[in-house]
Amino acid sequence: MDYLQVISFAIIALLLVISPGPNGLLIAKTVPSAGKQAGFANVAGFLAAFYLHGSLSILGISVILTQSAEAFFVVKLLGAAYLTWIGLKALLSATRPSPKPQTNAIPGRSKAKLSRSFLEGFLTNALNPKVSMFYLAAFPQFMPIGDNAISYAFLLVTVHSLINLLWFSSMVLLFSRLVSASKNPVFQRVLQGVTGVVFIGFGAKLMALQPK
Repeated sequence: MDYLQVISFAIIALLLVISPGPNGLLIAKTVPSAGKQAGFANVAGFLAAFYLHGSLSILGISVILTQSAEAFFVVKLLGAAYLTWIGLKALLSATRPSPKPQTNAIPGRSKAKLSRSFLEGFLTNALNPKVSMFYLAAFPQFMPIGDNAISYAFLLVTVHSLINLLWFSSMVLLFSRLVSASKNPVFQRVLQGVTGVVFIGFGAKLMALQPK
C-alpha cells in the first residue's frame, strides 16, 4: 500500500468535499427544519451513494455513462430534475406558514422523516454524474495495477466517505447548535428560499455539464 498515494487522494477529496455544493445546502435546509438526526440521515445517504458510485466505477459501468452520450444525458436529466424538485419544494416551504412546534414526537413519523432524509441525501449524490466523473478521474491516477487493485479502490472510496462523514457531520452539529436562530420563522423562510434558488441553480448547472 502506497500511503503517499492515499494521502494525495485524501487531499484532493477534501478540497472537493469542502467546496460549496448540493450536500452542504441540503444539510443547511434539513437540520433547522427536521432536526439533527435528519441531518445525520442525509450524511448516511451521501455515504451510501459514494459506495454505489465507487462500485460502479470499479466495475466499469460508469465508463459507459461517460462514453455514451445517451446514457450520460439520461443520468444528467434525472439528477438535474431531482435537484430542481428539491429547490421547488424549498421555495414552496418558504411561502407556507411556519408549522407550530410539536412537543411529542410520533415514532412512525420520526422514522419516516429519517428515511426521507436518507433518501434525499442518497439521491442528491446518486443522480449526480459529477460524482461518478470524480471517481473516474481520480481512480486511474491513484490505483495501482495488480491483484490488490479492487481492494485498494474500495479503500479510496472509504477514505472519501470518511472525509465526507467528518465534514458534513460537523456541519450538522454546527447547525444544530444554532437552535435559537434556526427556530425563528423568518430565518427558516429565508433559508428555505435561498436554498430553493440555489438548488434550482445547481440543477440548471448540471444540465449544462458535459462529459470529459
